Formats: sequence, C-alpha cells, structure tokens
Amino acid sequence: MESSNSQAIDACLTEALSHMREWVPRWLSTLHETLHEREGLVVQLEEKQAIVQARLQLERHREWLADRFIDAFSASLKDAQRRSGVPARTLRSMRFDELELMADEQVQETVEFAQVQQVIKMAADETLVALNARMSRAQGLDRVQSEANPLRPEVVVAALMQALNGLPVNAAVRSRWLKTGAVALAQELNSMYLRLSDLLGNWGIVPAGYNVIPSPHTRFSGGGFSGAPVPMRPESLQHAPVLGSNALLTLDHLHQLLVGSQEPGSHDPVDPSAAVAPGMSNGMVRNLAAEVVTLMMRGIAEDKRLLSSLRNMLAGMEPALLHLARSDPRFFADRNNPARRLLDTVTERSLAFTSEQNPGYSAFASEIQGIVRALHAPGADLSSRFPSLLEALNRSQSNAIAPAQVEARGLAVQTLVRVEQRNLLAERVVAEIASRNDFSRVPGFVRRFLLGPWSQVVAHARINAAAQSPSPNLSPSDAPASRYMDILPDLLWSSQLALASRNRPRLIKAIPIVLRTLREGLESIDYPSEPSETFFQALMDLHMAAYKTPRNETPPDAPPSRQFEATPEPWMQPTEARDSGFLDDLVMDAKPAFAETQIMQRDWADIKAEMPAPHSQVLPVGTWVDVWQEGQALRCQITWASPHGTMFLFTVADGRSLSMTRRGLERLLDQDRLRVVAENGVLDAALDAVARQAWINSAKQ
Repeated sequence: MESSNSQAIDACLTEALSHMREWVPRWLSTLHETLHEREGLVVQLEEKQAIVQARLQLERHREWLADRFIDAFSASLKDAQRRSGVPARTLRSMRFDELELMADEQVQETVEFAQVQQVIKMAADETLVALNARMSRAQGLDRVQSEANPLRPEVVVAALMQALNGLPVNAAVRSRWLKTGAVALAQELNSMYLRLSDLLGNWGIVPAGYNVIPSPHTRFSGGGFSGAPVPMRPESLQHAPVLGSNALLTLDHLHQLLVGSQEPGSHDPVDPSAAVAPGMSNGMVRNLAAEVVTLMMRGIAEDKRLLSSLRNMLAGMEPALLHLARSDPRFFADRNNPARRLLDTVTERSLAFTSEQNPGYSAFASEIQGIVRALHAPGADLSSRFPSLLEALNRSQSNAIAPAQVEARGLAVQTLVRVEQRNLLAERVVAEIASRNDFSRVPGFVRRFLLGPWSQVVAHARINAAAQSPSPNLSPSDAPASRYMDILPDLLWSSQLALASRNRPRLIKAIPIVLRTLREGLESIDYPSEPSETFFQALMDLHMAAYKTPRNETPPDAPPSRQFEATPEPWMQPTEARDSGFLDDLVMDAKPAFAETQIMQRDWADIKAEMPAPHSQVLPVGTWVDVWQEGQALRCQITWASPHGTMFLFTVADGRSLSMTRRGLERLLDQDRLRVVAENGVLDAALDAVARQAWINSAKQ
C-alpha cells in the first residue's frame, strides 16, 4: 500500500469518526421526535404505553447511548487498522449449525441486526457502492472487496448493537428503538458515505473495478482457472433471495424448530408433540420441517458443483425425507442421524466426479439409484432403512479402494510426518547459523546455501543420531551432525575474500576438508546434482580468487548484507517425494533456493505486515479442490494435514495420493492453479442457505 493511500485511509477514518460525533446525537433526537409523534397518533392503550416507555427510556439513556455507540465504532476502526477484532456478522457468514447454539436473545438480536441492515441497504446502496470502490483502491486492491471497507453498514450496526446491549433496557424497548430509528439511521449513513466518498475522490483515489470471481464449476482455459471478469456489483447479490421467498421460515421459527424438546440423537419415530417448541403447534412444526427439507433439497438440486445427472438422482430422495420429517422433524439438524449421514455421504462422494466418464462414476450412480428405489419401496419401516443403506454405502466405498492404495496412503502419511519433523528442526538450525557473527559478511549465495540445503543436511543428521544408539567406536566430534556444524568457521572464513587472501596456508588446508564434508552432507539427503554443482563452482571460483590475490593487495569485502534472506522451501528427498506423491513440478521453483536475487527496495517487515493470512489456514481437512496439472483440472480432496499444518495430503477420486507443502498450496492458489470447490459439504452448504433464507425473510418482515 502506497504511503499516500495509507494516509488517505487514516484521514478518512478520522473524518468518519468526527462526522459520527455530529450525526449520532442528531439521529437520537430524530428518534425521540418520531416516538413522540407516534405516541400522539396511537389509539390502542397498550401500544401507547409501550411507545411512552421507549421514549422515556431514551430520554434517560440518550447521552450514555451516544457515547457507547461512538466508542464502540471507534474501537472497531482501531481493530480494522490493526487487522484484528471479530468480523461483523453478515448474511454470507450465517451458518445453520450456529443457529441451534444461539440463545433466544441472540436470535432476536440477529433478526434486529438483519432488519436494520436491510433498511440501510435500501437507502444507502448507491453511495456505499461508490465508497467501497474508492476504499478498496486506497487499500491497494484492483477489484472491489466490500469486506475490506471498515465503514461498511454491518460494522456500524454491530457497534450500535454492542452499545444497546450495555444499556439497562429490556429487549422490547431496544427493538422499538431500532425499528423506529432504522430509516433515520440509514439516511445519516447515506450522508456520511457520500461525504467520505467525495473526500477520497478529492484526494485522487479513483474507484476500483467490480467483478465476479468465477465459480468453482467455471470452465477453465489456458494454463489455469482464470476467466475474464464480469462487471457486476457483488453487493447487489448479498440480499437477493437464496432459495425462494416463502416468508413462513424466519430465524425465530427455525431456531424454535432446532431447539425443540426432542432428545438429541434419538432416531426412532416419535410423537411429533415431543418435538414441539414453546408456542408452536404440531402442525407448525411439521410444516416448518417440511419447508426446511424442501429448501435443503432445492439447494442441493441447484448446486452446480455436482453433475446434473447426480443432482437429478438425489432429487428422488426428497419424498422419503419429507415423510421422515413428519415423525422426526429435526433429523437434518442432527449430524449423527442416519438419514442426515446418508445424504451427507452421498453428496460428499458426488463431489469427486467432474464427468460421467470418470472412473467409478457408473458404479456410484448405480448405488444412488438403488438407494432411491429402496426409499421409495412401500412400508412403515422407512426410518429403519437409512442405517442399513448407510452401512451398505460405506462398505461399498471401502471395497472400491484397492489395498495397494490404502498401503500407499499410509506410507505417504508416515513420510510427510518425517519430512515435517526434519523441516521444523531445520528451522532451528537456520536460527543457529544465522546468529553467528560472521554469517552476514559472506556472499549471498553462501548464506542461502547454508539456510537452505545445509540446514536440511544438519537436521537430517541430528534426527538419525537421535534414532540410533551411540557407536562405541565413534567420538561425538566425529558424528556427522557435529562435523557438519564444525566446518562452518572455515567455510564462512574462506568465503570472505579479504580475510582468506591473507592466509593462504590455512586456505589450502581448509578447502579440501570443507568441500569433502559439503559433498558428503548433500549426498546424505540425495540433493540434486545440478544445483549442487552450481554452488560448488561459485564457491571454488571464490576460493581461487582469494588464492590468486597478491598478499600486498587486500580486496575489500562487501559490506554486511541487510538483504532479506528468503525462508528456505521445505525439502523432500526424491524417495520421499515419490512415496508421498509430492507435486514438485508444480511447487518447486526452477532456480535453486540459494541463487542470487535482487536487493529489495522496501523493508521486508513492512511487506510482510501487509500480506494477507496464509490461504492454507482456511482450507481444512475435507476440502475439495481442483488442481491444474498437465493441462487439465484434477479433482481431489484434502484428507490429511500434518500436526503442524506444513504438509497436506490429497486423495484423488481414483484413490491416488498427492501431497504438497503449505507454501506450495498458497503458491498454487496465488497462481490460480488451485481452486477451492467445496470447503464445506454440499449438505452443509444447502442448510446454510436455508438459514440465510430465514435471515432474509426475517429482514423483510
């Protein structure tokens, strides 16, 4: 981020806070006036009393609320500048599983949050779009990312909700304040957004462009997944209906259905009255459950990540699931329910296929057809069929994997654990070497060699020494791990032209031992010969220059380097790469890790602070991805991650195992050669969409 843009953002946030100190008291005054006006218009006594109570409470707490609101918003801006804090809840972040864990008060707060956001969205959409575009550009983004705007409505509303929660007022008063003051709040925000957008424009910040990131099923071309951006506003899609617009299913109703009194884990048919939540009749429970199932299956049917033929087959399960919902209205919320597990397993396996010509597709399609036929069979034992169908499906999937593939996967896991152990130890060796006083004085290619391949050599030797019993005929100083570190003084000294040229006898004596030990160490990890010889040639040229320099001439050494030393790539021996299916052709650079590089124009600490969090932190085990390899996309799933999260194992649909490092995974994502297809399961995504539909319905009420 350019310093001028950074200053523009800081000034914009300061102006926003200053402007907020002006309009918050004004907004509260407008709210008070509106309540007073409605008080005179309402005839019904109970409603009038409620409005009077809300007005009196506002008079009592107006200054306190204003101060808390501004303080909460100020804290959110500081968190944004530090890239910390809890992200504000949005429609996209709504999760089905979270709803069941919420208390009634949290659900009500979420509904109020959604309703206020909807009003602001309608009133301030155009000005917010303009501000998002300029704010994204000021942050160095070529394309608009609305989530990067620290002034977006959900952040403001979240600060308001935080302020309200700290006041000694009941939920009814808080709800009336929000509903009555939402329009005025939206108008104030619209004015602020317009003012700030013009301010950024006056400072020369041009708007960033809008585009829609291609979906996982977008067809690829060329050498990766990149497609031409389509000019659209992502914000225009955020509050569109997800699966329909039936207003029956609200967040409150869905929450009541999920927290019904039915005992969790009970899969037997029960009297629907046992699952009735307070205030809900048996009929309403059945209707809500049926609507959830209908929306859930519609979401699966519209999930383009699945082949259309598979989606059509899965639709055949809907009648049985609707029938099950009458006796077990919460089966879809229980991850251990056999019906939920069967649907989850089928949809999960369906992600493995990108074409009907893929190996194993025909057999899997036949299994789904058999499951649908079994569920359509007449009889009163429907609920008892799901466990047996699930067991048969799991058994067939296990039998489809060849024993050799199971053995290969076990070997891959063992190999990756060992590789991670050595790489972590190599990081400590790097710290030891870099802490030496003479380290910074040597040429860059020597430093990079020591921090790269040689740290792996030392780590490998130390692991072997720890695993083996001490030899009675070998002194500690003769052990490889010791000798590989003992040559450092001579190597670093001989690499300094000014010093080495003054003492030829030492140079002549040290060179053979250093070179012999270096070659021995590299051979111990089976390091490739080409980069090895490149290093040895550069080192011998340096030694030759020191030897040929006349004694009466003292060539100046280069000043101590402050150049950033890139963290070495995790290293794999060829046999380890073969055993783990390592994607070295995609991950490894063509140049050796210790090749000469250009001096950076900026301090690495500044650059690192601006970098986003590693991609791999958001790719948990179970994620399905497409990897671009040999001119085509390879569908595979992350099935294992090493204990420290530095190595990942992928399983291809045909059962093969592939692996890559965390850094390689991040690099492929950055190069658009790896695309996330499904981070969560298809069923989870469908249920999350149901929760978002309930959010939308609640916001529209």
